[in-house]
Amino acid sequence: MKKSIFIICAFVVSSLGIYAQTPVQAPAPAPVQASTQDSIKFVNTMHDYGTIVQGSDGTCEFKFTNKGKLPLVLSNVKASCGCTVPEWPKEPILPGKSSSIKVSYNTNNQGNFNKSITVNSNALNNTVILQIKGNVTPKTL
Repeated sequence: MKKSIFIICAFVVSSLGIYAQTPVQAPAPAPVQASTQDSIKFVNTMHDYGTIVQGSDGTCEFKFTNKGKLPLVLSNVKASCGCTVPEWPKEPILPGKSSSIKVSYNTNNQGNFNKSITVNSNALNNTVILQIKGNVTPKTL
């Protein structure tokens, strides 16, 4: 009798061990939908002022289009230093519509410059880096 109980217990324990070692497979993740277009598309991401005279107009404009299917919201636009000031639309840009970011560089600073402007939005390409560069020469009298 003891031998029968031992055999039954051994069978139950070995059966549990088989089930415990059987891996449970997690459901496969849903496939990620790849986008063929960015949600925000800039005409240019670089503006070269070339050589400009100290005190001259240091403004430029970066035009963009919302290529997504939802309204585009620019959450923050930040320059790499205080000598560059960006202005951007605060209202949502509807799908297919265009707008621009105006950038002003302080041309009282002489010499070569290369500055960046970081654009953050709700787009698929949610961070875009814009650049401005040039050389400010002294004003001649």
